[in-house]
Amino acid sequence: MPEQPAWEIKRTIYTRAEEDFNTSLGLPPEDRNLQQMLKRGVVIVDKVPGPTSHEVVAWVKKLMELDHVGHGGTLDPKVTGVLPVTLEDSSKCVQALLDAGKQYVTIMRTHEDVEEKRLVPILKEFEAEIFQRPPLRSAVSRRLRTRRIYKIEYLEGGGRNWLFKVDCQSGTYIRKLCADVGEVLGCGADMHELRRTRSGPFLESQAVTLYDIADAMDQYHEGDEAALKKLVHPVEEALSLLPHIWIRDSAVEALCTGAQLAVPGILRLESGIEPKGLIAIMSQRNEAVALMKAEMNTDTIVKEEHGIAAIPERVIMLRGTYPKSW
Repeated sequence: MPEQPAWEIKRTIYTRAEEDFNTSLGLPPEDRNLQQMLKRGVVIVDKVPGPTSHEVVAWVKKLMELDHVGHGGTLDPKVTGVLPVTLEDSSKCVQALLDAGKQYVTIMRTHEDVEEKRLVPILKEFEAEIFQRPPLRSAVSRRLRTRRIYKIEYLEGGGRNWLFKVDCQSGTYIRKLCADVGEVLGCGADMHELRRTRSGPFLESQAVTLYDIADAMDQYHEGDEAALKKLVHPVEEALSLLPHIWIRDSAVEALCTGAQLAVPGILRLESGIEPKGLIAIMSQRNEAVALMKAEMNTDTIVKEEHGIAAIPERVIMLRGTYPKSW
């Protein structure tokens, strides 16, 4: 389990081979037209209190007139903040978002007045791998499990109300964290309010409201695509925290048909690749090709000349985007 959130990890790129790429093949994400972006894009919604995550996603689907959407991590009805919504083919990469770390800002209310000098050291004690059992109302089974709290930053408070920020592993229940802090204090505590300020690579500053989406769609129907294009992020951004491998043009179509990735097909790769870990496979033009599970670590891939480096998890790129080479 990592000791820090993925957005703080600095990766090194290693080059195994050099190869010129055909400029007539593929399309860099920044050059896609609106229809291509809607097929392979992500919208970052600022969820309001009240509706469920599924209801918000259904509204996005209806507003944007799409056939299929997904989301990168459920928020309870009362919780607000960052909810990445994957559009059409981008839903194939939702696992990368579900596994990404999260950041929350919460107001904890203690059942008695507490002194700041007593509370802050106790919060710091929870910066570790902790045990949690999901609450009664949860979307997962209530089995005991471990989750990593990367960092707790105390912001302000007094008396019974306390504001702090939490960087944590996906699937951490902040409500349960507040209850556990209350137990250590000896007076009890509850989560009063919660807002997600980060989901993997996506920040609160990037989030838009449903009204923004509706307004952008109105402008689109009037012939102006600019506002809608500004709201949609390339699917590649959703994969930005995963270790990357860049492959030869000749290997792309094979992977799109479900082939395993052999070492000779790799041009460049990042540090941090570990066996069984999820990795992003990219074309030379930085297009997402597939999500794969690594069979080797970074050092082994750099040194070896043969063998299977990764096996397919989800293919993202459409077949036929690159020509067959076999």
